[in-house]
Amino acid sequence: MSRKRRMFDIDLPPVDDIPVGKVPGKVLEKRRGPMATAISENADALRDQQSTEETIRAENDRLAHELVRLRAEGLVTEHVALAEVVTEKLTRDRKPGPDPELDELKDSIREVGLSNPIRLERRSDGLFELIQGMRRLSAYRALFEETGEERYARIPAGISEASDLDSSYRRMVDENLIRKDISFAEMGALARAYSEDPENDCPDVDKAVSTLFKSASYTKRSYIRSFASLLMMLDKVLMHPNDIPRNVGVELKRKLDATPGLVRQVSDAVMSEPDRDGAREVSILRSFLESKEIYTPKVAAVENTGKPRRAKTTFQVSGRAGIAKCSASSGRIELRYDLDFTRVDRSKLEEAIANLIDALPEEDDLTHG
Repeated sequence: MSRKRRMFDIDLPPVDDIPVGKVPGKVLEKRRGPMATAISENADALRDQQSTEETIRAENDRLAHELVRLRAEGLVTEHVALAEVVTEKLTRDRKPGPDPELDELKDSIREVGLSNPIRLERRSDGLFELIQGMRRLSAYRALFEETGEERYARIPAGISEASDLDSSYRRMVDENLIRKDISFAEMGALARAYSEDPENDCPDVDKAVSTLFKSASYTKRSYIRSFASLLMMLDKVLMHPNDIPRNVGVELKRKLDATPGLVRQVSDAVMSEPDRDGAREVSILRSFLESKEIYTPKVAAVENTGKPRRAKTTFQVSGRAGIAKCSASSGRIELRYDLDFTRVDRSKLEEAIANLIDALPEEDDLTHG
């Protein structure tokens, strides 16, 4: 039995179309199998993916370095616990006592939040030193104490690395120069405190003003120097220096420089009225500038007994938060101190007052003393 031969049709190109010694490209393309095509396409995809990943990594590295730089400069806002913020490095230029505008700031924070974060510096002990934003910090602390809400337990802040003392003061001062309520007496007092701090290596007030208020105009720096000098001349005399208008302070300083013995006269005139308020103190000082008006101290009122009323006793006492100004009269004692007494625990305040009263002599002891 014979086998049938199978015939296959092979599609070959014409002999004339095949160059000698070279295989046509079309033939190669036809002979490329599906596996080879898949491998080639997969390799191209892998190359594209690798290139994309390298681009993404490079961009991530760039953003990470940029974040580190911005954070070091305090330009990244973070939320810091109030308990971790301290105010020990800088002497503040804000006048002591209640802030009448604090309630307005608190209302704004309640409604829209804090639009301008405070500025802090990192400390080696893990805490943060306040550089800018004393009122904002005070408002947050008051809100947290009043409401107990956790949203006020942490405050938005830009945190930078610790810098030298001069730079920290400059940042604080430059921000406060735009305040409308800051007085020349406050700025002069800050310059005095800066020059008297041995850590600042500042020989005098003039140098302190040049360092701290470098951003201010020459004229404004001159006014600050005048007030700083005025405060030194009338040290422990003025009770309301922040109420003194610019012109009164500058002109009075010039007159004190030109008139020997006038400092003593001004001091005696001011101290003769220990119960004076800010307006009266300014009126006394102004009287020395008006050539037609000579200051005459108030005459003590005479009671029905015909005896003159005793003037108050005034004195100053040094405390941990600064100087306490005191005035005492019959049945009354007044204390002015850089401390918010409304935030002091009531039991501690009562204990302090009780200790004061117990330490005072009895009326009989005064009579027979």
